[in-house]
Amino acid sequence: MIKEIFQHRSIRKYKPDTIAPNILNDILEAAVRASNTGNMQLYSIIVSTSSEVKEKLSPAHFNQPMIKSAPVVLTFCADVNRVSKWCSERNADAGFYNVQTIVGAFIDASIAAQNACLEAEAHGLGICYLGTTTYNARQIIEALNLPKGVVPVTTITIGYPAEEQPLTSRLPLSAVVHAETYHNYSSTDIDAAYAEMEHNIDNQKFIVENNKQNLAQVFSEVRYSRSNNEFFSKEFIDALLQQGIL
Repeated sequence: MIKEIFQHRSIRKYKPDTIAPNILNDILEAAVRASNTGNMQLYSIIVSTSSEVKEKLSPAHFNQPMIKSAPVVLTFCADVNRVSKWCSERNADAGFYNVQTIVGAFIDASIAAQNACLEAEAHGLGICYLGTTTYNARQIIEALNLPKGVVPVTTITIGYPAEEQPLTSRLPLSAVVHAETYHNYSSTDIDAAYAEMEHNIDNQKFIVENNKQNLAQVFSEVRYSRSNNEFFSKEFIDALLQQGIL
């Protein structure tokens, strides 16, 4: 077992200490060793360390403080631009500007990102994934000068932790693992799957603070509301259209 997997915590506050170039290189090397689609490595990694670039990125991530405070911000992008240019320069017919390939590129970028996280945590660093990357993709495209065929998938902040966080609860294996074929969930299954999460003290506080009846309402009506999901879905589709993917 890799201990970093079982000790993972999202870190949002960082010390001002810089990350040594050799350690950052290790993190990036780990990322590019990840499994990928047909060994095409349909991703690019943008390394942001300057205050100027992080300042541009901050609004796209709803000005979450860790964008500016983390010494390193990595933006993992699905990239069909590079392989398409390679094929074009080798007189090869490239058909990569489509949903099939970009989905593969999303998967490639995500696996590379997780490799980078494991390597960072192995060096004693803290990381945090930012789901806001696809919410405001067009702002990130502009801030990072991403060309056609390149779309941001996820962002990771990295730095030495300035806080201690408890382990976050996860659903039990019985809730997510299916033997042989998919077993649809009964009401009893759902109760068992979410029991620990619903009885968590912090989650109980969220229910009260948000004036809701249960945790599911907090998730679906406050954190990830239908209106927000639909709005940001359209925004991301517009980004894919802008980048020539759709």
